[in-house]
Amino acid sequence: MFTRKLVFAQLIESLPLQTFSPRVGRYGVQHKVKSFSCVDQLLVMMFAQRTFRESLRDIEACLRAQPEKI
Repeated sequence: MFTRKLVFAQLIESLPLQTFSPRVGRYGVQHKVKSFSCVDQLLVMMFAQRTFRESLRDIEACLRAQPEKI
């Protein structure tokens, strides 16, 4: 069984979120967000780029296929 971290998990670990979050606050882009934060959106876009997804429906289908890994 595969026991090491997936490539995407390794990418997330290397993100400098301590520098991303102040910029989100600086530009005020989070003020109308209800549940889907800017960090969540960044992670979804990185996932889509990494897995060569072509549409929102494609991203959703891929994420719903393995909910235990989200």
